[in-house]
Amino acid sequence: MTSTKKSIKEAIEKLREEIEHHDYRYYVLGEPEVADKEYDDLMRRLKELEEAHPQYQSLVSPTQRVGGGLQEGFKNVSHREPMLSLDNTYSIEELGEWDKRVAKGLGDEKYEYVVELKIDGVSLNLTYENGQLVTGVTRGDGQKGEDVTANIKTIRAIPLRLRGDTIPALFEVRGEVYMNKDDFKALNKERAKIDETVFANPRNATAGSLKNLDTRVVAGRRLNFFAHSLGFSEGKAFESQWDFLQKVKRWGVCTNPNIFLCKKFDEVIALCKKWEDRRKALNYEIDGMVVKVNSFRQRQILGATSKSPRWAVAFKFSAHQATTKLLDIKVQVGRTGVLTPVAHLEPVECGGVTISRATLHNFDEIERLGVKIGDRVVLERAGDVIPKIVTAVSSVRTGKEKTFKIPENCPECGSGIVKEKEEEVAYRCVNPSCPVMIEKRLLHFACRNAMDIEGMGESVVKELVARKMVGDFAGLYSLKKEDFLKLPLFKDKKADKLVEAIARSKKQPLHRLIFGLGIRHVGEKAAYTLAQRFGSIDAIMQAGVDDLNAIYEIGEVMAHSIVDFFSQQKVKHLIAALKRAGVTMAQPKSQGAAAKTLEGKTFVFTGELSSLSRQEAEGMVRGLGGNASSSVSKNTDFVVAGDAAGSKLRKAESLGVKIINEEEFRKMIESK
Repeated sequence: MTSTKKSIKEAIEKLREEIEHHDYRYYVLGEPEVADKEYDDLMRRLKELEEAHPQYQSLVSPTQRVGGGLQEGFKNVSHREPMLSLDNTYSIEELGEWDKRVAKGLGDEKYEYVVELKIDGVSLNLTYENGQLVTGVTRGDGQKGEDVTANIKTIRAIPLRLRGDTIPALFEVRGEVYMNKDDFKALNKERAKIDETVFANPRNATAGSLKNLDTRVVAGRRLNFFAHSLGFSEGKAFESQWDFLQKVKRWGVCTNPNIFLCKKFDEVIALCKKWEDRRKALNYEIDGMVVKVNSFRQRQILGATSKSPRWAVAFKFSAHQATTKLLDIKVQVGRTGVLTPVAHLEPVECGGVTISRATLHNFDEIERLGVKIGDRVVLERAGDVIPKIVTAVSSVRTGKEKTFKIPENCPECGSGIVKEKEEEVAYRCVNPSCPVMIEKRLLHFACRNAMDIEGMGESVVKELVARKMVGDFAGLYSLKKEDFLKLPLFKDKKADKLVEAIARSKKQPLHRLIFGLGIRHVGEKAAYTLAQRFGSIDAIMQAGVDDLNAIYEIGEVMAHSIVDFFSQQKVKHLIAALKRAGVTMAQPKSQGAAAKTLEGKTFVFTGELSSLSRQEAEGMVRGLGGNASSSVSKNTDFVVAGDAAGSKLRKAESLGVKIINEEEFRKMIESK
């Protein structure tokens, strides 16, 4: 054997061993070491090598089976029909190639597709005899699965008895058991409290729950179920996938509300793109879309390989989890002095972007996660935007990893750090003149949602602070054109524009100034409430804790924070300086009787609005005297539901809160 052939064979064997190792970690132990994207990449690489070198193919290769192992403790049950896995596509081009193969396989016949969300859960086969649930079996290795009937009977989303008539005497429903994001977070929070290992993701939590030998534990995990496929059926009870989903739904089996019948392939493409953008609005994880030929007769024509059906395929979204190495932990200082640990990572692709940094939130979180510098970690883009570390893969530690130590001094100015209150998790720099704190306060003050000083970016602020040209917000208003011309890359036009932007900011309404001041716990909504309620900065400064706490939107913690802030002598001097500079200190009064027509009404927005942003919609409500809240309660008057509305909509339905759509909301606003 030549050295080239030997190296190819060794590479194939190494990949097989690596994949088998990850299968064991995930399916048997329930302790994954890599994210899905990394696993898929390994499988694809092995498949490509085996196809290019068929002489090295083997019946025991991971590519020749559906995947998964059987964990001891449950009875093994053979499936009447194999539970095949789906082939994956990772681009619109690959999906198009699959469509061409379907068209070729069906000849001149017209065909339709049913497109469904690919729930990121655990596959399950339910058997119903004479309308009653008799068994629930996991996929297992595709031929045999584990009998988890006792556990799945605790899942309320799975009916123990079907309703209606014309139900086949014997048939199987296949679907996904999953856990809602909210329930997953609550579960991990409880596990952390009692010092138990947290789960890496909702699917991992679901798999661990289904295999728990104590049904009482499973019952407390709040698992859910969506049916997606027919397994075995006596007689010809169903003509198509659409027919199947509609019938089982009538019989009381949960199906996902987002299913689509497509007559053209362009519709399939549009749905895949749409839901990749909208998946973050859902309260459960999806990792792609599933495309299925609708007609069961045509499925028979297309057939299947030993592993996958030819009539269905998965379109996988960009991964939003990945595994990588934690190279170091650096500490950043925020505008309020809070020290935040930031993970510096070996760059890795996650959710379509390359990530090299991730938040660790606070020092307690580092301890809770048990991460060490040098660890291999599981990374996640929270809400598909902010990267964070969710767990450390302790099983691959070498002993060279280092424990992180909380610094004794501020990493920026060298001053001491303190925990102001024992119950707080945050450490703060004690130096109010810390240069980084001043920079970040100025950037916040100048941001679009505060004083909106266009051109006052990070590089400008850094230069102003470094040259000691500005020490606080009021200092901005004493700057002249010649001051900016001293800074690098500043010319006449740019300096003129920035001076004009600073001058314009003096006319911003009071609520923007309050937000820009950066009072702890006071966001945009609370700033607007304060400005509307008191009308002037002086009235707010004179308000006591009881006065503030009496306001519905202002809680006790926020009330104390506001009073503490304005009681500081340096803040009083700052407000006086801003007044001398001509900054607006009062909230413009609403014009006309119509301005208060929503007074006393509370609105909650959920899902995606098409004609305006959520911030704009909430501003409209507040402008008419109403309240815009982020959570639904019995005190909510209206829930405005946009596309892909999630848990807030369901809660509104359960509480009987009036639900309106975007068009109805606009008509309501425009009529005021």
